[in-house]
Amino acid sequence: MSFNLDLLLRENIKNLKPYSSARDEFDGEASVMLDANENAYGSPLSQSFNRYPDPLQLAVKQKLSAIKGVSTDRIFLGNGSDEAIDLLFRAFCKPGIDNVILLPPTYGMYEVSANINDIAVRKVTLTPNYQLDIDTIAAAIDAHTKIIFICSPNNPTGNSIRRQDIETILVNFEGIVVLDEAYINYAKQNSFLPSLAEFPNLVVLQTLSKAWGLAALRLGMAFASAEIIQIFNKIKPPYNINQATQTYALEALERVDTVNEWIKETVEERALLVEQLQLIPQVEHITPSDANFVLVRLQQARPLYNHLVSKGIIVRDRSTVTLCEGALRMTVGTPAENQILLAQIKEFYS
Repeated sequence: MSFNLDLLLRENIKNLKPYSSARDEFDGEASVMLDANENAYGSPLSQSFNRYPDPLQLAVKQKLSAIKGVSTDRIFLGNGSDEAIDLLFRAFCKPGIDNVILLPPTYGMYEVSANINDIAVRKVTLTPNYQLDIDTIAAAIDAHTKIIFICSPNNPTGNSIRRQDIETILVNFEGIVVLDEAYINYAKQNSFLPSLAEFPNLVVLQTLSKAWGLAALRLGMAFASAEIIQIFNKIKPPYNINQATQTYALEALERVDTVNEWIKETVEERALLVEQLQLIPQVEHITPSDANFVLVRLQQARPLYNHLVSKGIIVRDRSTVTLCEGALRMTVGTPAENQILLAQIKEFYS
């Protein structure tokens, strides 16, 4: 494979002069800050939020670097992973000209972001066991294919994509391969983070929304070569991660042991939930999951979904999604929540 980042990058992005924020113009600590037109008297909150935050979130990246084993110049922080997804389109795809490849069933925001940016989508459906159709993917690629999105563990199916197949795409595709690892903390398969140096066209997405329990903070992570991260930083909004998010993220990242315990309990509860679901005669199939949810194919999926809603139990109806016909996606809850879910499913079928 011949990967050339310069050939992929849009000309207007190459020539872009990024916005220079007040915090970009000096290094170190300052005692009198009169450059950014902030309120010098403070804020009416218990914590001080009158100053603009670090535009590059260095303290958070340093903590993540120690946890993930990735240098800070290979880390981008976004307002959710969705920001990184949008930046990929804006940096590398020419509207109305280029295309990307999606592998349904998969995370819906890839297509939404492509449509917002006027980028054509080529869909290559996963195989019936939710793996990559390598030959069909290869046939879908042309000179204007810039990005392939792979979600592993996959959403909404929960299974991991075979590592060898992902590596095959990375080696043979001259564009960028985005590997979305939002649920990697729950998986047996190892992350691709240690392989960043091996694959210059690899972008790995992760998040603090799932295993770390920080969905409300909207903090996503992209890991890639230093060159790709520089491009992200060039085109992102100057203060894309607010101070409250940075502050709470730093606090959470000190509690790795707590998060690891939650992961262990979630995986155990996942197994118990699957075991109990399999005892229900109307459950036809449960996809083996490496995530914190299970995809369950069962009889009368839509009526069951409506029944659960009427009882205040919200799952995700995936019954109209490609290869997910007749299936509901159920997040693994607390032991008490899982028992309530099971009881209502049994009541519906009784």
